[in-house]
Amino acid sequence: MTETQVDPIAGRTDEIAASLHVDVEQGLTQQEAARRLETYGANELAGKPPVPLWRRIVEQLNDALVILLLAAAAVSMAAWALEGAQGIPVEALVVVAVVIFNVVIGIFEESKAADAVAALAEMTQAQSVVLRDGQNKLIHAADLVSGDVLILGEGDQVGADARLFKASSLRVAEAALTGESTPVTKSPEPLSGNVAIGDRTNMVFRGTAVTGGAGRAIVTGTGMSTEIGNIATMLDQTEEEDTPLQREIDGVSKLLGRVVIAIALIIMITIAIVQTPESASDWVTILLLGVSLAVAAVPEGLPAILSVVLALGVRRMAERNAVVKKLNSAETLGSASVICTDKTGTLTQNEMTIKEIVTSSGRATLSGVGYAPEGELESSSLAVVEESRALLEAGALANDAQLNNRDGRWEITGDPTDAAFLTAVGKAPGLAEQITKTERLADVPFSSERKMMSTLHRNAEGDVMILAKGAPDVLLEHCSEVLVDGQHVRLDEDRKAGLLSQVEELTAKAYRTLGVAVRASDIPAPEDYDESCERDLVYIGVVGIIDPPRAEAAVAIEEAHRAGIRVVMITGDHPETARRIARDLGIVSDEDDSVMVGHEIEEASEDQLQELARDISVYARVAPEHKLRIVDALQAEGQVVAMTGDGVNDAPALKSADIGIAMGITGTEVTKDAAKMVLGDDNFATIVAAVREGRVIFDNIKKFLRYLLASNMGEVLTMFFGVVLMGVIGLTEAADAAGVHLALPLLATQILWINLVTDTGPALAVGVDPEIGDVMGNSPRSSKDKVIDGAMWRTIMTTGFTMAFVCLLTMDLWLPAGLISGGTDDLTTVRTAVFTTLVFCNLFSVLNARSATLSAFNGIGSNKLLWGAILLGVVLQVAVVEIPFLQEAFGTASLDLAHWGVALGLSSLVLWVEEGRKLLSSRTTR
Repeated sequence: MTETQVDPIAGRTDEIAASLHVDVEQGLTQQEAARRLETYGANELAGKPPVPLWRRIVEQLNDALVILLLAAAAVSMAAWALEGAQGIPVEALVVVAVVIFNVVIGIFEESKAADAVAALAEMTQAQSVVLRDGQNKLIHAADLVSGDVLILGEGDQVGADARLFKASSLRVAEAALTGESTPVTKSPEPLSGNVAIGDRTNMVFRGTAVTGGAGRAIVTGTGMSTEIGNIATMLDQTEEEDTPLQREIDGVSKLLGRVVIAIALIIMITIAIVQTPESASDWVTILLLGVSLAVAAVPEGLPAILSVVLALGVRRMAERNAVVKKLNSAETLGSASVICTDKTGTLTQNEMTIKEIVTSSGRATLSGVGYAPEGELESSSLAVVEESRALLEAGALANDAQLNNRDGRWEITGDPTDAAFLTAVGKAPGLAEQITKTERLADVPFSSERKMMSTLHRNAEGDVMILAKGAPDVLLEHCSEVLVDGQHVRLDEDRKAGLLSQVEELTAKAYRTLGVAVRASDIPAPEDYDESCERDLVYIGVVGIIDPPRAEAAVAIEEAHRAGIRVVMITGDHPETARRIARDLGIVSDEDDSVMVGHEIEEASEDQLQELARDISVYARVAPEHKLRIVDALQAEGQVVAMTGDGVNDAPALKSADIGIAMGITGTEVTKDAAKMVLGDDNFATIVAAVREGRVIFDNIKKFLRYLLASNMGEVLTMFFGVVLMGVIGLTEAADAAGVHLALPLLATQILWINLVTDTGPALAVGVDPEIGDVMGNSPRSSKDKVIDGAMWRTIMTTGFTMAFVCLLTMDLWLPAGLISGGTDDLTTVRTAVFTTLVFCNLFSVLNARSATLSAFNGIGSNKLLWGAILLGVVLQVAVVEIPFLQEAFGTASLDLAHWGVALGLSSLVLWVEEGRKLLSSRTTR
């Protein structure tokens, strides 16, 4: 909540205090604070209640294919009831079991997804020191109210949004909120104009941390009225869209629903015309067969197989440190055409590092990145090396940070630029030990107004010296000499201009610069040390500091580009820094200067931003709402957008993107819960590995869809043309001998057996097929591309007609009144032969399904699970044909070797026809 009526950024602090009815010297009274807390509520973020189990189950069932299956089960149950409700409704029970299995898998895999707003509230729990009744009091941050006077010191978590009215060298780390990699120096001065969050230097924000200095501030916003509260509101209002795979499967399911009804009606009418029903029982049989064919047209195992294939792919991704929380997101990552990534901590180390040292004598470089003191000080000049050692020693002593090794990981407390000096001295042999022998006597701390700091030290030899560091232009004003080749030389205007030119060169390369100076004569006593002593300094040189790119990120970006994926950097950092990092990593070329900043995004219309987003790959000084607009603009262009991030400010964009990717180590809990995938190692290269796995998953989904739909098409066409053939050649005697009035090529239970027993195993096995070909050598598929495209439909139809032809040929071969040759078998034996041939056709078809273009014999031995599934299918088919109690259940009869041989030989045509098509297609392409 907030009571302030004065702009907290532009207004004077006395005006803000008056508006909030608070005396900044006394703070609120305890009674007034309690009243405001009662009136406006606790300083907490609004959370949503957890989703109950029943609603999660309903969400799993709210799928077109699942609804279609349940409808088929209901019709099957109705047909069973019409038939007299004898025995067990096998078809209906099996379909329901498949649906239940799919729901259980979905809920189990997604059960760990937590509410993002609740995570925000948990993350920002803290204690705050406030001024009440003229005394400092430590309270829970949840009890802060608008008008409270916050007392801020180093290490404090800021408990609410507040306007500063006092600040002494106050620096606040705002990376989690703004993306800025270095702490922001704060000042109470009013600001005018449209000021971005990262530039609101007179404000402190909830969830940020004080890294140095002290300050006092008036609370202007609590709870949902804070900047983090705004993000929580955006996160709550941001809707998650279905993944491309979900949309495609939903479309296929609706299409199948229409096809199912048409097929059932056509075949039922055909049966009624060709084979005249003689009784009510015959009509029930026709109805049951129509339902069975509807079931045959719908791949019952598809939801379960899809869930299992995605779950196994998710497991493989987890082994590579990419933890996917939602199953369908695994495939989406493989379809990503744009990766929008934060800079700080994602592409960079988030560890400020000194890379260059420039003195009047020349330049030196420091190898190594991050806070680990590993690397070397290198220069071709011995004089530069000695001057660089002196510079690093002075910078590390005039320092308020700490560097510690905790469980093998180097961590800092204090300002990261200070910590960069502590790391750097470890790269110059002997310096770290020398520093520990030097005693600090007095200091003048850094402030935003002074832009420098200095300390008074005594070394091991008893020498006392003044050490100073700060903004180079400011520091030079306090210097009278400069160190050149080990000698003190008078600092005249020409030399000063040359030194400032060196600083500009570093700044142009996106380095943060700090100058270092020293004085070893005319030293005051510690008790007399103050700002007036910062004079007649000897300028040593300047360092270039940068948050360095991750080494593996450049390789990952190159691989992403090879895969046709565009990488876009979105950061709250300075435009020059963003441009430098983008060039170093290969996101943009050295000639590309285009960087779009936050205020330009804000001023652009939706159409303008959409047009600009086609070409802009670097965005700087952005706010959370800007990230959302960028993601939306890219999605409007038909791009499948992956968004990476680690800070609170990234959460809404992560939720809106097709797939949000959070950093597992440096990422906040908010980001992890809003994302669909979490990187366990914060490694950008892991994203590329996950993209490869996502593409393999998508290929495998196409494989088992190709297989299942071709198999089902074969069943439907076999039934349709089989009924016609039996009616044409006349099977009255065969039907009478079998004790039925209708001659059908397959029974309903046999169709169900094929769908759920012999098809499911091979479909699942081909769904975990190893990578075939170079999946990263292909461009990402468009969001408009269909999973089941025209080419796949042609393959499905070709395979389906081949299966029907083979089965009809088998039928004609063994029927007594065959058109080609006359057999001697009864209807049950003929039906069993057709049943077996169709099963074998499906088993050959699964080999074709491994690739739409490559031969089935390409890497044929790489998938041992597939061969196991094929062998299991053969064994199960032999069992259902030869075992007596299964014969009775499924209406089969024993077959001799001739029948088995014919079934095997004819069914292999499915393989050879498809091999011929692939061969012809490859030659045509060449």
